[in-house]
Amino acid sequence: MPKPISRKDAKAQRKIKMPELPEVEHVVRALRCVVLRRRIVASEIRLRKLISPTAFSVFSRRLQGATIAGVSRRGKFILIELDPNGALPHGRASDTRDASLKPARQQELVLVVHLRMTGKFLYLSADEVLPKHAHAIFYFDNDRRLVFRDQRQFGVMKLVAKSRLSKTKGISDLAPEPFSDDFSLAYLKETFARSRRSLKTLLLDQTKVLGLGNIYAAEVLFRARINPFKIATTLSSRRVERLHQAILDVLSDAISDGSTSRVNLEHPNGFSYGEAFERFWQVYEREGEPCVKCGARIRRITHGGRSTYWCPRCQRT
Repeated sequence: MPKPISRKDAKAQRKIKMPELPEVEHVVRALRCVVLRRRIVASEIRLRKLISPTAFSVFSRRLQGATIAGVSRRGKFILIELDPNGALPHGRASDTRDASLKPARQQELVLVVHLRMTGKFLYLSADEVLPKHAHAIFYFDNDRRLVFRDQRQFGVMKLVAKSRLSKTKGISDLAPEPFSDDFSLAYLKETFARSRRSLKTLLLDQTKVLGLGNIYAAEVLFRARINPFKIATTLSSRRVERLHQAILDVLSDAISDGSTSRVNLEHPNGFSYGEAFERFWQVYEREGEPCVKCGARIRRITHGGRSTYWCPRCQRT
């Protein structure tokens, strides 16, 4: 049985709100508005491990002169597509020493970025002071700069050949996108039928169900009126259908209805993930408060190393 979590530990867990899929989608949309079709004049990396194992010089040379042709995402990976026309020739396009790779002038590349816990982008003018923890700076042809800041230094950037993107570690094993045809009710039923894990734990596994972090997993289970500790394989078809719809509804609400923070890349102090979450949450971080549906007190315990919130009455089974 999961053990109760102390208030001190819970407070520490809640202090930093990691970006989940809706927040990453908002970042992608914000980036698309300001960097699409901009040419990278130069780049500067100030944190070695951000692009490890690629060397600073190789990374910068691959980017120089390239034009940003698209911005999208796969799961929580941000994908910045680069048109190499105009980029400097440099021999290999990867540190893999694979002789089959073409030079960057001929090969389309994708800058893959994962924000992890505290990674953020800012879009600054040439004369604005760089913020603390600015670890990557991209200089554009309009005298603006795209700055990547990351207080915890867990963020990751890598350049990947577009043709090999689907085989990239971390991306290749992701579950289907939640709004794609592949994330069907039949897929979810089959996934649950094969698992003896608890629902909450399974929903957080991005190789099984994509897009749910700790916050949204709690909200999805509450909306579907299902106990987070129930074993996946024991879930009835009717409940799987209810859960499938709840996943789509919660993520759609978070992305479309402004329930998550809107991203302003030009704000001098950046932005805070989850700054507008409170009015959206129905159970998350509401321990001890009355349930919005039945009035019972919301409970919280640690489960799978994370805080789990649920209504003991609405989510009894």
